[in-house]
Amino acid sequence: MGVFLRWLFAFLLLMLTYNPTDWNYVRWALENYEQFLSMTVLLGLVLIIGYIIYLRATIRSIGAFGMLLVLAVIGALLWVLYDLGLLDLENTDINVWLGIFAMSVVLGIGLSWSHVRRALSGQSDVDNVDE
Repeated sequence: MGVFLRWLFAFLLLMLTYNPTDWNYVRWALENYEQFLSMTVLLGLVLIIGYIIYLRATIRSIGAFGMLLVLAVIGALLWVLYDLGLLDLENTDINVWLGIFAMSVVLGIGLSWSHVRRALSGQSDVDNVDE
């Protein structure tokens, strides 16, 4: 359940930032920044904090190569679905949602990897701290 919740929050973070609907931070900020500059800055900072938490944990747990590997697996899965005729890539809105999904999977796995690794191997990840 924890892995699902981490993925869900990553999906919500990305979706709140940008999606093909009118309900996202980027469109709202572009239309309202002059009238609501303080709110635009506050919400932008909250989103940036969310990204820092997810990206830092992801880079520390699976690294850049791991991020690329997860994206490659998702890309290959989408390719298989396209080849089987189960996925149509003509709709740009669906493509944006697929991109949001793919990036959220990478961030969700990155944030959850230490927990998954501990469950599989019985070993905990610890940060090296120089004292």
